Amino acid sequence: MTGLLPQPGLLFTLASFVAMIAVLVVVHEGGHYLAGRLFNTKIEAFGVGFGRELFGWSDRRGVRWRINAIPLGGYVKFVGDMNEVSQVDPAILALPEQDRRGLFAFLPLWQRAIIVAAGPAINFLFAIVILAGFNLALGHQASPPVIDRVMPGSAAERAGLKAGDRILEVDGTPVTRFEDIMSEVVTGTGQPVALVLQRGGDTLRMAIRPAMVESRDRFGNVSRHPRLGIARPPEVVEEVGPVDAVRWAVIDTWSITQTIGRTLRQVVMGERDIREMGGPVKTAQIAGQQASLGLVSAVAFMAFFSINLGFINLLPIPMLDGGHLLLYGIEAVRRQPLAEKVQQWAFMSGFAALMSLMAVLTWHDMGSVGIWNRLASWLG
Repeated sequence: MTGLLPQPGLLFTLASFVAMIAVLVVVHEGGHYLAGRLFNTKIEAFGVGFGRELFGWSDRRGVRWRINAIPLGGYVKFVGDMNEVSQVDPAILALPEQDRRGLFAFLPLWQRAIIVAAGPAINFLFAIVILAGFNLALGHQASPPVIDRVMPGSAAERAGLKAGDRILEVDGTPVTRFEDIMSEVVTGTGQPVALVLQRGGDTLRMAIRPAMVESRDRFGNVSRHPRLGIARPPEVVEEVGPVDAVRWAVIDTWSITQTIGRTLRQVVMGERDIREMGGPVKTAQIAGQQASLGLVSAVAFMAFFSINLGFINLLPIPMLDGGHLLLYGIEAVRRQPLAEKVQQWAFMSGFAALMSLMAVLTWHDMGSVGIWNRLASWLG
């Protein structure tokens, strides 16, 4: 394929990825930190990265701020935590009442839940702030949900769609923008799509099976997705004030979150290949590509990845924030926490599941970026 943009260099890609991760780690863990401060919780350390500390400093509250050797992830370690993922040190459970004040493990359940939920919540808020800023600076870009033209030989033409049709619903979901149609169709798995549309004064209902096609972006990345074969009308750019800028940012953040959830459900149900999920290698590649397009593209991708990070952390998997919230929910129902051995088992199971998933995704990532082919050519 001609006209492709050059791939950014390895060092540029790694630097872009590490910079993005560092910003999002500070944002995410900053949510935990600020919520902890709100409830006067004793904090031992705020770490960016894992492993050995490269350098750091201690503030007047005794919090150790650390920059660590492995620049992927981070943590807020509360006093009484056994490790960086907030497992409680069993030794503190024997502390007398007067020594428990300000320790995370002994906070009321609702306060612990707020501190844990604050990390993912601030990821969504961070994305909303970025998108709202774009709306204010660049205007809100959208097209009406009206078909401008129908591609010859497409699924839309075979189903009888016509230029000028206004699409009202896709699979029962109301749409107000052409982008909403694309989001609903492109994230599908090729199954028939139920449309409600307006043609003149009539309301029509029809089911269309999109064609599965492969497309390449400007860097040659291949994606397989459904296509109806309809073209959007000219894009409209509206100047918006602060209130509408935030409103559209919230709407777009929610739409992206729904898309992530739909895609994950499809993978779990076997409707979509797990290779379509990107792991750390693929994410780094895309981060480098977007950064090479300029600051706006880099920040936009960071907003999208922040939503991903917030969503993934809310999954009810022990070791993630959502897993902690699940355990707190069980504790609220039982009016007592699960036994320590059960929590340890849940933590280890969650850790094993996450590491297995990351290994699989990384293996597929290495293939998608051509590393296995290069190794084969070197060995051959």
